[in-house]
Amino acid sequence: MIDRRHTILQLLPRLDQGGAERVVVEIAEALNQAGHRALIAAEPGHLNGAAARAGAECFVLPLATKSPFRIWRNINRILDLALDEHVELIHAHSRAPAWSGYKAARKLRVPFVTTYHGSYSENSPPKRRYNQVMVEGDRVVAVSHYIAALIHSRYGTRAEKIRVVHGGVDTRIFDPDMVRGDRSVRLARAWRADAGQPAIMLPGRLTGWKGQKLFIQALAKMRHKDALGILVGSDQGRTAYTQSLITLAEQLGVADRLRIAGPTDDMPAAFMLADVVVNCSTNPEAFGRTIIEAQSMGRVVVAADHGGARETIIDGTTGLLVPPGNAAALADMLDGVLDQDVTSRIAFGARARAHIQQNFSLRVMQDKMLEIYAELLG
Repeated sequence: MIDRRHTILQLLPRLDQGGAERVVVEIAEALNQAGHRALIAAEPGHLNGAAARAGAECFVLPLATKSPFRIWRNINRILDLALDEHVELIHAHSRAPAWSGYKAARKLRVPFVTTYHGSYSENSPPKRRYNQVMVEGDRVVAVSHYIAALIHSRYGTRAEKIRVVHGGVDTRIFDPDMVRGDRSVRLARAWRADAGQPAIMLPGRLTGWKGQKLFIQALAKMRHKDALGILVGSDQGRTAYTQSLITLAEQLGVADRLRIAGPTDDMPAAFMLADVVVNCSTNPEAFGRTIIEAQSMGRVVVAADHGGARETIIDGTTGLLVPPGNAAALADMLDGVLDQDVTSRIAFGARARAHIQQNFSLRVMQDKMLEIYAELLG
């Protein structure tokens, strides 16, 4: 799609686990496969190895800072890197690096792209100004139509400048037929998940708006008192929040049915342990990567009816939508899924996987990003 070899620099705070970070690695992979140079500037983290395997060249810059003074100093760091490596386009995936990248790109007179990964809160004029850099790109990538509408309503950004690019899932990796050997068995042992016990999984980092407390409340209200609830994800050092989940489970009498599993590097195997996968975020998800991953694995997904979930789930056909913030409704929905026979759930999961393969594959996302770069690079 791009007529000659180009060098693209992506910026983000740190190469840790997360949806935005995985997108950066996936874009680097697409660039490398298309014969271009993919550069990533960030502080090192969990995904450095994955970035290297994708063909990216990683440069350590202190981009996780929110200090105005350090953000200003990072302009020259990015300028030096871009000049040394002959960068022709800069793509920022987070606000602090975007400020430095925006200034550097304008000095270099190269295209600047931003991806709006979240529905950043704007509770004060300074915060609004801080967020506004994410719409200063020559192209502004929104991860869902929900986010595109939010951008337009907040800033009046012209529609022709916005490109909606949903996240994609590698359906070769997130494939139930590829989970072989004892991968799931090892996780089941570690999480004390008994064979034959219905398992309901909520994947996502442990933080209030992801809805773990709502999940525990729903678990307590369910008719299926044998159902096991599994929280998969890191608390990123928020141990007080993790303890509050344990305390709530004890108060509601479901501590013996709750597993706080922590993070795992083998999410395909983790999903295979689940009869139902839940996304019950109390605030709308900008996109909701775990929703498409679980559907790709043929799982029945129950998600809150707002945000990006409305775009990735066909309600009643490839997943189920439930009123947000309603523990009783969530419990009823989960009971309804577990009431179904296994054959019905397998058929439902097969429709979900076909839907993801057709509409939300990794290749679709990568091709759309290359098209955006091609628009700007001529």
